Amino acid sequence: MDDGKPTGPKAKWWSRPDKGRAVPSGQEASEPEEAPGALDASSVDASPAPEADQADARTHAQPDHVTVPAPAQAPAPVPSEVPEPVDATAPAAVAVSPRPQPLHDPDPYSTPPYGGPGPWAPAPPVQRPVATPAHGTPLPAQYATAGTGSGGYAQPHPHPEQQHQPQPSHPYPPRHPQPEPAAPPAAPTLAGPPPAPERPQPLSSVWLQYDPWSAPGAPFTHPGEPAAPRRRRRGPLLIGALVVALVAGGTGGVIGAYVERNGGVTRIELPQAGRESADRAPDSVAGIAASALPSVVTLHVSGDSEQGTGTGFVLDEQGHILTNHHVVDPAGASGDISITFSGGETAKATLVGKDSGYDLAVVKVTGVSGLKPLPLGNSDNVRVGDPVVAIGAPFDLQNTVTSGIISAKERPITAGGDKGDGSDISYVDALQTDAPINPGNSGGPLVDGKAQVIGINSAIRAADTGAGTDGAQAGSIGLGFAIPINQGKRVAEELINTGKATHPVIGVSLDMKFAGDGARVGDKGQDDSPAVTPGGPAAKAGVRPGDVITEVDGRRVHSGEELIVKIRAHRPGDKLELTLRRGGDERTVTLVLGSADSS
Repeated sequence: MDDGKPTGPKAKWWSRPDKGRAVPSGQEASEPEEAPGALDASSVDASPAPEADQADARTHAQPDHVTVPAPAQAPAPVPSEVPEPVDATAPAAVAVSPRPQPLHDPDPYSTPPYGGPGPWAPAPPVQRPVATPAHGTPLPAQYATAGTGSGGYAQPHPHPEQQHQPQPSHPYPPRHPQPEPAAPPAAPTLAGPPPAPERPQPLSSVWLQYDPWSAPGAPFTHPGEPAAPRRRRRGPLLIGALVVALVAGGTGGVIGAYVERNGGVTRIELPQAGRESADRAPDSVAGIAASALPSVVTLHVSGDSEQGTGTGFVLDEQGHILTNHHVVDPAGASGDISITFSGGETAKATLVGKDSGYDLAVVKVTGVSGLKPLPLGNSDNVRVGDPVVAIGAPFDLQNTVTSGIISAKERPITAGGDKGDGSDISYVDALQTDAPINPGNSGGPLVDGKAQVIGINSAIRAADTGAGTDGAQAGSIGLGFAIPINQGKRVAEELINTGKATHPVIGVSLDMKFAGDGARVGDKGQDDSPAVTPGGPAAKAGVRPGDVITEVDGRRVHSGEELIVKIRAHRPGDKLELTLRRGGDERTVTLVLGSADSS
C-alpha cells in the first residue's frame, strides 16, 4: 500500500551502503559474478526494500550488470550472444552469482565516491558539450515524455525485431534525476534470458535532456512560474504614445505662438558694456565739446515785426557775449533779447554795440555768476585741413555740435544787403569750413583742437537762393563761413569800449559795375564828390581816378568787393602795398590805412 512517501531515487552520484539485507559471511567470499542476463526467481525479494536498498537496486538494475545472490554453484558460462527467448512458465534453474565484495576497504568517513559498500556505483556520465536547458525551458516533444526506466529518460518500447540485437557498447546509460512513481513489487518470474532492450537513443539526444542540477523528479518548470513569457499587448502602449505626442505637439504650438506674439515668456536681458569714465582726451571732439559747451549760449530775439534765433559765446566774466549783427538786428532799438545758457538757465541781455560791416555785435547779461569765458585763438595760425568743431543752436536745437575741417582761408564773401542801400552789407575775409552750419548757428564759435575760438560762424552757401519754394530756409551743403577771430577780437573790443567799430579805409570810391579783372577807381564819387578823397591815404600815395588796383600785398584782386574785404581784414594804421594798372602800365604804391567810424 502506498502511503504517499516518495520511493524514487535520490539525486546522488554515488551509492549508499545496503542496510537491512543479511548476507551470509561465508557466502560472500565464494560467490562468483553472475553471467549477464541470468536471473533466479528465488532470489527476487517480493517485499518492499528499505529506501537505501531500493536505490541500490535501481542503481544495479541495468541490462548489462545484474547481480543477485544465488546458491553456491559453478558460474555459468557467459554467452557471446543473447539467448533465445525462454518461456517464463517453464521450470528452469538459474545460476545466481553471489553478491560481489568491494575491491577496497570501506571508507570510515564515507567520502564519495568511495563510500560504503563498494565501487559498483556507476560513475557520473561524461558531460558532452551540449547546452543543458535551464529550468522552465520547453523541450522538444520527443524528450518531454518521461519513461519508465530508472534513469528518468524515455525508454524505448521492446520490439520483437530488435530482441536479438547486441547490447549497446555504453554500459551505463545516463541517469536523469527525475524520479519515477513507485511500482508495486513485481511477481517472481522463472529464470530465463530477459528480452534484449531496444537500442538506446543517440548520446546527443540523451544528453540534451540530462540536467544534473535539477531536483529529483522536478519538472522543467517550477510550480507557479509561467512556462513561457507572455506577449505583451502593444495596442494600449501605441495609443498612449500617440496621445502623449498629440498633447506635447499642441502644448508646443501654444507656447510657440505665445512666444512669437509676446516676445518670450521671460524677460530678455541683452549684454551691455559696463559704465566707464566720462572723461575724454582733450583734443577729441568729445573733449573739445565738453570744454566749450558751458561757454556757449542761445539767443532768442524778438522785435516789433520780426524775431529770430542765434548763438553766441561768453567773452569775459563781466557778462559780455559776442554774436552776429544779423542775429540781434530784429530787436531794433526796443526789442527783447533773452539768453539761455547750456545748463538751461535763462537771463535777459542788453545790446552793447553792433556793426553791420563786420556782421558783429556784443550783448551783456547782468546778475549772472559763474560765467566761463571761452578762450580765443589766433586765426593767422590756422591752416587748411585743420580739424574744427562748430557749436550752436541750428533751428533752435541748442547745444548742437558738428565737426569738420578748414577747407579754405581768406574767402571774400558779402552777406546781407536786404535794405537795398548797401548799408547792411557785410564784407568778410572768411574761413571756409565743411563743418555743418545751419540757420541758428550764426554767432556761434568755431573752435580748433585746443578748444580755442578761431572764428565766428556767420554765413552758409546754399544750393539755391537760400529759401525753398515754400519760403523755408535752406540747409547746409558743407560750405560754411566764419569771421576770423583776429578781426572779431578787434571789433568786439571797440564795441565794448566805445560802442562803435572803426573801419580801415584808403579814401577812394570804386566803380562796382566794372566787369574787368581788378577793382577800378571811379571817375566821380557819391553826390558828384571826388573819386579820390583829397588828403586821404590814396591821394597821398598817388592814386588817380580810373586806376585799376590788381593786387594788395601781392595777392590778386578780381573785383571791388574783394578789395574791400582785403582792406577790412586789416586795422586802421596798417601799411599796405597796392599794384596799379594805368594806361597799360603797372606801378606799386604804399599807403597807410585810415579810419572811418561805422554808422
